[in-house]
Amino acid sequence: MTTYSRPVPAAIERTIAQLGKNVSRARRRRRLSRSSLAERSGVSEATLKRLEKGDGSVALENLARALHVLGELDRLDKLLDSGTDDLGLVLMDEQLPKRVRQRRSSGAL
Repeated sequence: MTTYSRPVPAAIERTIAQLGKNVSRARRRRRLSRSSLAERSGVSEATLKRLEKGDGSVALENLARALHVLGELDRLDKLLDSGTDDLGLVLMDEQLPKRVRQRRSSGAL
């Protein structure tokens, strides 16, 4: 069975590579060795190395594990926070009714 992979856009490759560099920098700022972070994250050192090198095939769970150990998991949680989704909010506002009418009561008082 032959599988074909779609090419990854350059912007995505750059962003994933930058994310890997940021994980590496955060680890080093905390004075953690790669093996220590890998062990505490529950991933192999090879997986962590691939993550830090910007390998897009590393599972999101492994990124989350590393961020948890680094004390930065909340950043992943806030990545697409609907309250700060400016475009989504604008699109929702465009769908708001022009006016709201009070419903008539069906029974007499």
